[in-house]
Amino acid sequence: MTTLLSVAEIAGEIDHAILKPELTRAEVDADLELAREYSIFSVCVRPSDVAHAVERLAGSPVAVGTVIGFPHGTTTTQAKVAETRQALEDGALELDMVLNIGRLRSGLLDDVEEDIRAVKQAAGDQVVKVILETALLDDDQKIAACGAAERAGADFVKTSTGFAGGGATLDDVRLMRASVGPGVQVKASGGVRGLDTLLEMREAGVTRFGTSATRVILDDLAARSAGGRGTGAEDAASY
Repeated sequence: MTTLLSVAEIAGEIDHAILKPELTRAEVDADLELAREYSIFSVCVRPSDVAHAVERLAGSPVAVGTVIGFPHGTTTTQAKVAETRQALEDGALELDMVLNIGRLRSGLLDDVEEDIRAVKQAAGDQVVKVILETALLDDDQKIAACGAAERAGADFVKTSTGFAGGGATLDDVRLMRASVGPGVQVKASGGVRGLDTLLEMREAGVTRFGTSATRVILDDLAARSAGGRGTGAEDAASY
């Protein structure tokens, strides 16, 4: 990496994750203020926090997104559609849905595709990112999931929830990038805890990053851009 990107450029590619089930309202608010401070692209909040986040971030450039069928993907298609409609009513602009992992692993690709298509149709023009949960899949299943997501109209394929014991890897994002056409983007999440990891994945074709280590990453970039060494730290965040 000979030329560092600006803090604003990288902030514009981050979905700051506020998804841990134990977070209090005060902790959620602290993360929302962090998002405002750094003018990141978006926050990804729990469904019950969408309306609050929209109100709290009013007047800022930060978009509010949420999750659908999270974290296991096993809710019915009808439930995912209902979640989608509620999220949009509450003001969410982007939706990160978990595909039906068990049905994918069973080879029931038509079911997987129809599940994604129903959410995308309910979302209309809003962005839908499909979470594969790559830690639970072999390469053939990852490729099949990417194909189902693309056929169903997904805007992104995404590696992980961060709650399944594994996260994004360089091999996975490269495979995903190679498995979808140019109209589908790739989001890395789970284990994106430091600047070097983010930059490597960006080089591999990732255009959006889900992380709760936003401050660590952007402060490290600011320090390097200013001529310092930066921390190189990998935050302990689990998303």
